[in-house]
Amino acid sequence: MKVLLVSANTLREPYPVYPLGLDYVAGAIAENHQVQIADMNSLGGDAALAAVIQEFSPHIVGLSLRNIDNTDTTDAKGFIGQYRKIADVVRQHCDARLVLGGSGFTIFPAETMRALDADYGVIGEGERLALLLNAIENQKDAGAIPGVVTPETHNSLPAPWEGKITRRIIPNAANLPFYLQNGGMLNLQTQRGCHFKCVYCTYPHIEGHQLRLMDPAETAAAAFRLQANGAKYFFITDSVFNADCAHSLAVASAFKQNGVSIPWGAFIAPLKHPVDYFRKMADAGMTHVEFGTDSLSNSVLAAYRKPFRNQQIFISHQAAIDAGLYVAHYFLLGGPGENPQTLKQTLTGVESLKKSALFFFCGMRIYPGTELYDIAVNEGQIERDRSLLEPVYYRSAGIDSNEIIRQVRQKAGERINWVIGAGGEDTAKIISRLYRRGHCGPMWEYLIRLS
Repeated sequence: MKVLLVSANTLREPYPVYPLGLDYVAGAIAENHQVQIADMNSLGGDAALAAVIQEFSPHIVGLSLRNIDNTDTTDAKGFIGQYRKIADVVRQHCDARLVLGGSGFTIFPAETMRALDADYGVIGEGERLALLLNAIENQKDAGAIPGVVTPETHNSLPAPWEGKITRRIIPNAANLPFYLQNGGMLNLQTQRGCHFKCVYCTYPHIEGHQLRLMDPAETAAAAFRLQANGAKYFFITDSVFNADCAHSLAVASAFKQNGVSIPWGAFIAPLKHPVDYFRKMADAGMTHVEFGTDSLSNSVLAAYRKPFRNQQIFISHQAAIDAGLYVAHYFLLGGPGENPQTLKQTLTGVESLKKSALFFFCGMRIYPGTELYDIAVNEGQIERDRSLLEPVYYRSAGIDSNEIIRQVRQKAGERINWVIGAGGEDTAKIISRLYRRGHCGPMWEYLIRLS
């Protein structure tokens, strides 16, 4: 069968993100199927998608929904309307069966099935599409496959994928030049699952609570292939790259041994590390560290169920700076336990995080399957049967979200390295301008240099 895998994401703020998940889905599909990827970020519009459909004539269209919204209260954007238009284009130009997947779909399977009038959906990891294709070919009951849903059947979230995980970059993929020309940044995965228990996070729901570590040598080989395909930078998309410290060190060592020479970055939790952890990372090519800091108030960190406290944040920050790395901190304000005193602790402590980019998000997006959902129900902020497909945010009873944003802006003043949300169009324009000048990577380090 001909299978068209469509990445529905068009968000480019602060920079376009390569649709890594579709490479793994393509890697799981048997060789007897013809696979093509259509990336809405690189195609640029519905007319271009229609042309791809008409030329390829797919039997199956897999539509990957990465996000349901941008989770940014200061510039909220929902994507369901955009996804519905893509589904309409598919229906108008072919008779293919429409299959939904991706992290956004996994969080809201029933709602998105109805909204997009899909034939099938794959909950959890996308490799199960291969099982669905086999069932369709052999006229078997697709609804009996764990993780596959139909308009009539609603399976529960299946166990994590136990089959082989293979990344397949389709030769001469049409979307590859777009990312190489806009920052040269491709993505890499070194593990799946998350054993942390942060109240708001959907990773354990989507990928499972147990870490499944990928072989460091195979991961390094994948990184080298990205480099060979023209990547100038790669970002490790693991929920927390250092969730298993020994494994992350082994991966970094394998990068060095396999001749990976392009710079890279990762999302890091400020945990307790070996003294030379960040120096070894830098020696293996790491240039950027993005800390999921959230707060500098220990009571808020405890309420968020973070596996660290503020002292470790400052220690990790300084260790990364001393290793010569660019550092960013992401704060998530206004969640459970936030009040004027805790906000003051955070905004005062931030002044000690020198030489870093600081991103402030206010308000936690409430997702089903998270502890935050239960907290919001118990506090009466939402009803248990309420649909959350349209963005709904947790609001702390201790302090108004508008007051939080006001105080952050007042404290930031004219400092460009203090960014509220993802930075919006202004930050995106700066990054786009740097890309046109030939720079590569996430580019937020220029916010530090210009501050």
